[in-house]
Amino acid sequence: MAKAIMIQGTASNSGKTFLVTGLCRIFKEDGYRVAPFKSQNMTSISFITKDGLTMGRAQAMQAEAAGIVPDARMNPILLKPTGNSSSQVIVNGSLLGEMSAIDYYAYKDKLRAEIASAYESLAAENDIIVIEGAGSPAEINLKQNDIVNMGMAEIAKAPVLLAGDIDRGGVFAALAGTMLLLTERERSLVAGVLINKFRGDAAILQPGLRMLEDIIHKPVLGTIPMLDVVLEAEDSLSTATNSADSAIVGDDAFKESQYRLLAEKLRSALDMKQIYKIIDEGINAI
Repeated sequence: MAKAIMIQGTASNSGKTFLVTGLCRIFKEDGYRVAPFKSQNMTSISFITKDGLTMGRAQAMQAEAAGIVPDARMNPILLKPTGNSSSQVIVNGSLLGEMSAIDYYAYKDKLRAEIASAYESLAAENDIIVIEGAGSPAEINLKQNDIVNMGMAEIAKAPVLLAGDIDRGGVFAALAGTMLLLTERERSLVAGVLINKFRGDAAILQPGLRMLEDIIHKPVLGTIPMLDVVLEAEDSLSTATNSADSAIVGDDAFKESQYRLLAEKLRSALDMKQIYKIIDEGINAI
């Protein structure tokens, strides 16, 4: 059974998809069988697998970075928006139906078994699963019956790395505020935090990192610079400035070069020795 690591973020567009993609490539380069996983993805951009099933394009990209064929098990629940408050609900690659937001919120706990089954099946075939959360784990109005952030971490027994986007400003408040809004059990699942999309002199940032560690009692495991790496956007509404256009999407050689570059940059920015230790020891050691 695979070991796991989960990337969550303080908000949407905090860089979770990029981080999962890069970690998938790093683990592949290091000789591990690795697969991405996102229990629930809301996006208008989908991918059709070789067996005709539908999954999120981001998880297909992450599979490519991992050097494996995209598989609908990597994204068992896909929500494709059809309006401001309704979506098509796709389960294990097939359309279940269209639901309003309130109907899906009431129904989603019934999908927990489907998510667990997909995850366990993938975990049986790999050494490491890199799990991506969605939005923020501190959406306190949505935490009941969560299946995509801390709820998914519990299913997978996965330690969590929490990423914050410093380019937006307020990253210390975002990380500390997120930790404040988590339950004691949820905080115990967080193994460390990441500062993403940093510009400037890292020496100036260091005092803030030490103060943050004193406040949240979790280590900062990396400061990732703003990267000049071009990947596909997770969604058509993405605000990412380094997302690929349609011409690049079909350029396999270019995509491969970007996966390698992303892995190289993340290796230099992350405490990979500690991340490997976290993966090896699991949640019991946090």
